Order: sequence, then structure tokens, then C-alpha cells
Amino acid sequence: MDSANRRLNAIQRALAPNGGWKRVLVLPDHARVDVSPAPDAAQPTNIAIEGTVVGLFRTLPRSLALIISAVGTPHEKTADHVPKFSLLEILPPAAVDASAPATISIPDLWAIVYTLHTILHTQETIPIVLSPDIQNAAKLSEYLLVSGLARKRHTLPSDTATAAAEPEHFLLRETFWQGAGTVSYHTRGWLRGQCAQLAGAPFPYTQSFTRTPLVIAAHPLRPPKPRPGEVIYRRWIPSLGQMLEFTYFDLEGHGPGVECEGESGVSLHLATFHRWHNSDHVNRGWGERGPLEKHRAYVRDLMADPCVLPVMMSWDSELMGYAEMVYIKENHVAPYVPGGAWDYDRGLHVLVGEEKFRGIHRSKGWFANIHHFLFLSDPRTERVIGEPKAANAAVIRLSEAVGMNVNTVSVPAEMLVSNRVNVADTEGRRYSTSRTSGRR
Repeated sequence: MDSANRRLNAIQRALAPNGGWKRVLVLPDHARVDVSPAPDAAQPTNIAIEGTVVGLFRTLPRSLALIISAVGTPHEKTADHVPKFSLLEILPPAAVDASAPATISIPDLWAIVYTLHTILHTQETIPIVLSPDIQNAAKLSEYLLVSGLARKRHTLPSDTATAAAEPEHFLLRETFWQGAGTVSYHTRGWLRGQCAQLAGAPFPYTQSFTRTPLVIAAHPLRPPKPRPGEVIYRRWIPSLGQMLEFTYFDLEGHGPGVECEGESGVSLHLATFHRWHNSDHVNRGWGERGPLEKHRAYVRDLMADPCVLPVMMSWDSELMGYAEMVYIKENHVAPYVPGGAWDYDRGLHVLVGEEKFRGIHRSKGWFANIHHFLFLSDPRTERVIGEPKAANAAVIRLSEAVGMNVNTVSVPAEMLVSNRVNVADTEGRRYSTSRTSGRR
């Protein structure tokens, strides 16, 4: 057995040392995904959603490498530096239960792909074949290829027809984390609500203009904001066993209100935001300590500003932090961005308000996924830019840990903008963000 098969066997033993079901992930629609591996990789591993088997996979006695640039050259057969991975066969539920379906739905296939990328998270590609026992295999193949979730082997133009007829597909981790196969195909993706709709049909371009005491800028018109209290992003973090969620700020309290500073019916978001800003930890970084009315006015102004998205973050629905996601082009930091701000550059200001949710591991989780959200929500976004203080070594280390690149610029003190700007470039952004997300 080759090393790839040995690695897969080791992963399966770790997932289920007693042969039982093991939770792998929870989908963004809260559906739970479990696997029940067989004793060895050659036997099928069951994948179940909410207790119902939706598909299986097993290892075939072949390993494949996705060779690209060497194809058609004398080096094609000697490209040993390209890793080979075990070929997996995807089987229908009927493979273990004759009364079960012999088909796999598109949403369930995406969940199967998600499961494979979670288990085999170090692989850039996962070679698969769809079992001929899957009655809708042709439809599933079309979905994988048209969405970009998978590709066929790389060929010269003269060999394209031959490759297209071959059963092997290469699942691509890079495109998976870019949201391939989600928006417009099903509702299981990480983007939720209005943000998912906008990602499927990006808001059309038309010019707008901002004039404030700090900004004079022409820029694209920005899309309408989500409804207050609407969840905009959700993702299960396997290493923590918890669901990360971003929710658009609910200022008025569309849910049960709480008492705050003697006022009843205050929204939970506002009361929590107020408490955090009056803590010494948050005030040291933000300097916004003050009464409830100050914080209400602060958030109201942001919600009225088309270029700012104020968001509350939570772990398993427990509020833990706050983020302001901005469009840089009409932000006062724009003149100091190296090379100038681009139309769809995004920026962010963040805080973690709850002590128990601090720490580098959790921070990497939510910080990387803010980037994931920003890049998914509009494919025209090519950079995310932050502006931590040069002395804030912790935030700078965190920024670098999730794939950002660092540039240092000088900014006038009266601008209230720090003197360090982190820029995630186009390719580094997409690759680093997807790698970070995929390996947690």
C-alpha cells in the first residue's frame, strides 16, 4: 500500500478508533455531518447528514497527480515533485442499503466534497471518480466541472476530448474555499441571506460619490445592507468544535430586549457593544468609553453610512466580538494605501469583547473567516486592508498568520489613522485565506 493509502487509513482510525460514527463538521444550515469509516481504506466510508447516509467513499488502488505546466514537454513523465494522492470513488447510499437512493443530490454532493476537504485538509487536490452505480453521475459531473469545484486532468488542445471522456476528476481545495458550487446551486454555503444573493449576482457597477470632512472620493455605488439582525456568514470550525457566525448589527432590537443603564428593551447587540466599550481592555484600543446614548448614536451613524457594515460575531450564538467592514475607496485611510485604493478594496476594524474568547487560536479562526466572508461576498474584491498601530505586535502577528502582507506608511496624527497598513494581495489573499480556512 502506498504512502497516500497509509495516510488515509491513519486519518480514518483517528476519526473513529472504535469504528463508530464521528462528527466531522456542521454545515452552515446547521445540518450535522458524521462519518463511519471502515477498518481499512479499501472499504467504503459512510457519510451521513442528520443521521441519513447520503454517500460513501472508498480508496481505489491508484494514485494520481495533477500535472499542469509539464504536460506536453519531455518532463511530463518525470514531474515527481507534484504530489500524488489516492484516487477515491464516490458511491451512492444504495451501495450499503438496497432500499436507499441510487442518486446523490447536488447539496449532498457539496457536503460530501466539504467532508473530504475537511478530512484531507492538507491536500491541494483530491482525485475522485463517480461510481457508475450513481444514477445521476452525469449531472453530478457537470455540476463539479461547471461550478469549478473540480477539473479534469490538464491536456494539450489535441487531447481535450479524450480527457473529457475519462472518469477521473480532481477536486480543488483552492476553488472550494472560494465558494465554488454554492451560490445559485443550493443554500448550504457559508454566505447567508442577502449576502448570498449578492454573491450570486454581484451588485452592478455605477458611479457614486462621497464628500465628508475627511473624504472626497468617487467610487462605485454600494449595495443595500442586510436586514438588522440578519446572519450574513456561518462556518463550523472543526478544531474548536464550534460554529462561527457573523450577524448584521441589530440596533433597535428585533428580538427580546434587555435592560441597560436603567433603560428596558435595549437590543442585546447594543447592550453588549456598550458593555464591551466600557471595559478597560477594549477602551485601550478603541477609546470609545461612554454612556449608552453615545454608543447608540455611534452605531446609528455607521448603519447610515453605505460604506460600513457593522457586524456582531459569535461562537455557537454567544456574542464574542465586533467588526466594522468598510470599503476603503471612500475611507479616510485610502490616500495612504500603497499604490492607491481600488474600487472594491475592503478594510476592517475588530475587537474581541469577551475575555474567554481571546487567544491566538480563536483569533485566527474568526480573523481568517472575516477575510473569507469579504472575498466571497463580492468576487471583485481583491484586497483586504487593515490599519493596526505599529506598536500593536499581537494584531500584526495575527494579520501575518492569516496570509496578509505588511507595508508601513506615515499618516498624520490628526487623521486618527494608525501608521501601519496591512495589505493582502490578490493571489496571496485567495490562496492564503483558503489554506488557512481549510486547515483549521
